Amino acid sequence: MHILIINRSPIPVYAYGGTERVIWDLGRALVKAGHRVSYLVPSGSHCDFAPVIPLREDLSWEQQIPDGIDIVHFQFNPGVTINAPHLMTQHGNSQENVPLPLNTVFVSRNHAQRHGSEAFVYNGLDWSGYGNVDWQQSRDYFHFLGKAAWRVKNVQGAIDVTGDAGVPLAVLGGDRLNLKRGFRYTWSRRVSFHGMVGGAEKFRLLNGSRGLVFPVLWHEPFGLAVIESMYFGAPVFATPYGALPEIVTPECGVLAASRTALAEGVASGKFDPQASHARALVFNADTMAADYLAVYKKICGGASLHTTPPVLQGEIKHLPWTK
Repeated sequence: MHILIINRSPIPVYAYGGTERVIWDLGRALVKAGHRVSYLVPSGSHCDFAPVIPLREDLSWEQQIPDGIDIVHFQFNPGVTINAPHLMTQHGNSQENVPLPLNTVFVSRNHAQRHGSEAFVYNGLDWSGYGNVDWQQSRDYFHFLGKAAWRVKNVQGAIDVTGDAGVPLAVLGGDRLNLKRGFRYTWSRRVSFHGMVGGAEKFRLLNGSRGLVFPVLWHEPFGLAVIESMYFGAPVFATPYGALPEIVTPECGVLAASRTALAEGVASGKFDPQASHARALVFNADTMAADYLAVYKKICGGASLHTTPPVLQGEIKHLPWTK
């Protein structure tokens, strides 16, 4: 097949870039499996395994799709129906009561179910790009990984949990002074801040962690931060929301909506890093590519993924978080 992947952010990924990382690894895995991939992405992008076409917002999608494409894979809602076989992956939580395209794929079972759907493909990563885990490295702190400025990510909860457990916390994805949601300054020197790190520095920090503290207050669509952390042997101490129960099994951490319960899990030290690493490997790019290929073939065969547009309804904005 020849698959055109369309996104509005450049590739390759720099720093955070969850969606960009996923579509890069998806494309590489599809090429490895013998398929052709092209990317329609913003100018300045480059790729060593697939051609890149500069995206133009002044042209229609039909005008930008090359000849010979079998299926078009949007990473956002294109806003229109096109003639070519196509699908859209909904990567994040959508707006309530806003219909999504008929051929929408979600990134976890819970994510799909909250939209009245059963169509999902788990995200996967090419773990060869993360290097080998250094199991001999000392692990002296726990970490938070995510956009700390987003209140639903609950970095303050992670600070509180590790404070109760009496352990250091490294915040990856935030700064000590945050003015994006009013004035917030973290005084504690037990908490270190590393900004929006990526690449080798991010991997180094994850490899030195004893666990991910991730008390999100929304339904996590998937959780790339979770599997990246688990790859480096970090168990997960998180709230049981969204896809997290699908990813974090009991031997890999604690899921609870209680600050006390998570602090007790952090303090216990009972989790085997190798179990978390093995669980992360389940979510790999080759499996993701195979699952998407099954969806591509279904759509190219003339089927739709839904009979009516999937819609998110009745979403609770901030989920419970107790002492």
